[in-house]
Amino acid sequence: MLELRALQTYYGLAHVLHGLSLGVGEGEVVALLGRNGAGKTTTLRSISGLTPPRSGAIRYKGRDIAGLAPHCIARLGIALVPETRGIFSYLSARENLAIAERKLNRGRQLSGGEQEMLSIGRALLLNPKLLILDEPSQGLAPLIVREVFRIVSQMRQEGISVLLVEQNARMSLEIADHAYVLDDGRIVYSGSAAELAADEARVQALAGASAEQWAES
Repeated sequence: MLELRALQTYYGLAHVLHGLSLGVGEGEVVALLGRNGAGKTTTLRSISGLTPPRSGAIRYKGRDIAGLAPHCIARLGIALVPETRGIFSYLSARENLAIAERKLNRGRQLSGGEQEMLSIGRALLLNPKLLILDEPSQGLAPLIVREVFRIVSQMRQEGISVLLVEQNARMSLEIADHAYVLDDGRIVYSGSAAELAADEARVQALAGASAEQWAES
């Protein structure tokens, strides 16, 4: 479904992604893990066209989309749910694109969990084949986090591929098929999510993962 090859992405003079490569299969949930500042959000911005890579390939269903405008990438079937959620606070939820019983409430009246659900629901209205989620559990109560992850898992059953960036490593690995760990713009682990989840030392090390530590393991 999605293949990244040797991405080199910069913010001005700052070199953030260093030859990054990863893939997302059809109907697969892939977790992209790593400490803050490792380059996870930059990876998602590269895919969605918000921060295009200077070199490397981004292939979606075999087509190279690197350098396309964000709205063109969205029309191809790739939907991004950003970390900030992007809710228009002075519009109603209906105007933000409909949310269940709270559809008449203004965006600013919604709880964090409701805003996250609205943000995901709005992305799903694009009928995407690939959904990209950036830190969906951030700032949410544990019960709401579990509900968000249940919905993400259900998307796989409906044939939607998911690329999930998340600080909650344990819960991400519960629902993911494959996992990558990113450090300093480089992939330092690629393998089965279940196998990584079973490696307690590595899961505990995720928050402060360094390329050297993971390469030695």
